[in-house]
Amino acid sequence: MKALTQDDEKFTKYEKARMIGSRALQISMGAPLFVELSEAELEKLKFNPIEIAKVEFEQGKIPMKILRSLPSERKKKSEAEAAEKAAEAETKSEEASI
Repeated sequence: MKALTQDDEKFTKYEKARMIGSRALQISMGAPLFVELSEAELEKLKFNPIEIAKVEFEQGKIPMKILRSLPSERKKKSEAEAAEKAAEAETKSEEASI
């Protein structure tokens, strides 16, 4: 069996869109924010739930899990927080090597 690699931890554009859309719906229904935003930052984002959800996603604060069906009929759960932190670390290491 093939071991899962770091590339498997990245989200597809569809997974990202689903997480941001779901979180934006939660925010629009009055759910608490998972990021600290000042009044000025909220004004800049125009209190738009989609933009707030994007900020949460970029900071790895969206508390959602993705369940992927793998070809070998196994399932794999990916946590948004852990995967985004791993991607951030990879980006930082690439920037440091440049």
